Amino acid sequence: MTTKLKIAYQGEPGANSHEACLTYYPDYEPQPCATFQDAFDAVKSGDCALGMIPVENSLAGRVADVHHLLPNSGLKIVGERFKAIRFQLMANPGARLSDIKTVSSMPIALGQCRKTIRKLGLITEAAGDTAGAAKALAEHPNPTRAAIAPALAAQIYGLEILLKDVEDERYNTTRFLVMTADRDPPRPPAGVPCVTSFVFRVRNLPAALYKALGGFATNGVNMTKLESYMENGAFTATFFYADVDGRPEDEALVRAFEELDFFSERFEILGCYPADDFRKTAG
Repeated sequence: MTTKLKIAYQGEPGANSHEACLTYYPDYEPQPCATFQDAFDAVKSGDCALGMIPVENSLAGRVADVHHLLPNSGLKIVGERFKAIRFQLMANPGARLSDIKTVSSMPIALGQCRKTIRKLGLITEAAGDTAGAAKALAEHPNPTRAAIAPALAAQIYGLEILLKDVEDERYNTTRFLVMTADRDPPRPPAGVPCVTSFVFRVRNLPAALYKALGGFATNGVNMTKLESYMENGAFTATFFYADVDGRPEDEALVRAFEELDFFSERFEILGCYPADDFRKTAG
């Protein structure tokens, strides 16, 4: 009997991250983790071969905790996956939509379904995550309560879907990064369009950020993401996370990274991985 490799995700069974694991890595056994730190640690320890980590949502923006964990995780990015987010309004078997007074889910999910919630006149209640709200409802049945969660959660916890696809926008999409503890993972095959992710902190010099990024413009490198965030709560210690098209060994990117490194106190490549096909149709 062959033991399945595991893939870690944050949340309860039935969460969007769980659905992403099943969709993109069906040969792996999904491993739920209470926190993002736990998910990173599960991969770093070798208990899980991969991690499926959400980093941004088209409506809610970035997942802040992940950006702080990435640079010091010791993990590398080996893939990205984009997942359409579909939320279902679910309740205990036999409950009627007209009887529902309160709906529970994580705050981001409630915000992404506010039009439906307002139309139904429901009171909202925050939960730790979407699948956790469904699990709590299954454990404590109440015909006046509902949860907003992915369809997989209804299947797992024996709930009935009262309304399908209650998210406000159909373009609601989450980007996931696939992580490994391999410090030198194999590069994608030649000819495959790639994304390279990296973090950096510029030196304390006038116009340092402008100069550090100048090499990407002069060498024709397309930067698809640039985000800043504070490090250790210090307003003067700003870290940047960036994605660019290409591979670190590409001549244009080599020159751009040389210029970036010269004006930076810290610079680290987090991974080079195939660009998801979603990028061809997005936008």
